[in-house]
Amino acid sequence: MAINSEKLGYILKNFVTATADVEGAAMVTPDGLPLAASLPGGMDDERVSAMSAAMLSLGERIGKELVRGSIDRIYVEGNKGFSILTSCGEDAVFLVLATKEAKQGVLMLEIKRTLGELKSALG
Repeated sequence: MAINSEKLGYILKNFVTATADVEGAAMVTPDGLPLAASLPGGMDDERVSAMSAAMLSLGERIGKELVRGSIDRIYVEGNKGFSILTSCGEDAVFLVLATKEAKQGVLMLEIKRTLGELKSALG
């Protein structure tokens, strides 16, 4: 499957600039390889991708061990903001980094809308 990283990057950049309180976003393979990213300065896309894969792996194990089923979303809340990892088909996951001030309902709606664009771009 040929992935258009430029198109994915364009979608991510638009998402980050148009969505209030979003600081960054990335598309990552389940193995932790970066497909595209729009991240804050100082954040390395390879490191972010590796952390996303670790989140996914642990989330899948928790879902299995606690009989919660397959993972749709992993949500980590810290004192400075949120990391939200959402499934984007079998070949990718969508990571969103948002500030503590982000309105969660609006953010989830924007993530859902953007997922449609990303899935379409993945083919």
